Amino acid sequence: MRVISGSAKGRKLVVPSGDHVRPTKDRVKEAIFNSLHSYGLVENRSFLDLFSGTGSLGIEALSRGAKSVVFIDHHAEAIDCIILNVEKLNYGSTSKILKTDALSFLERDDYFDVALLDPPYKYEHWGTLLKRVNAHSIVIESSEQVTLESDWEIIKSQKYGQTNLLIASRQRKDKD
Repeated sequence: MRVISGSAKGRKLVVPSGDHVRPTKDRVKEAIFNSLHSYGLVENRSFLDLFSGTGSLGIEALSRGAKSVVFIDHHAEAIDCIILNVEKLNYGSTSKILKTDALSFLERDDYFDVALLDPPYKYEHWGTLLKRVNAHSIVIESSEQVTLESDWEIIKSQKYGQTNLLIASRQRKDKD
């Protein structure tokens, strides 16, 4: 697996063994970041990479000019790989890596410009996750179609093989 674009383009990432990590295909990653870039949602933005796995989505964001990324995963092996990848690419000063459960982390209510949500396939807690995430925009990568509440405006929805990609931004609420 490699970084697709930006300052770390072509650099190889360490991938954990086992089946608890499902790396994002390059074609999907490119679609995500091309879309985010076209909406001005990458450069100088803060990202949350939930269910980070290898950290490839957050690292792609950093490579393309993101201000910072918080990486969250509860598997020790995934955290070790993220640490190695971040150190190898010299992104330590713009990264925070935490070994914790995604829903527990979201109880903190930290705000992000973009939240990258790529849980294991067959994830069952979308409702809770989407209520807790505190971000201007979200990127969802899932095996199922995910239904969003009315406060989200879908800006991209596409299927890539078995992967459903959804990018949405919070709708602004007009003040009375």
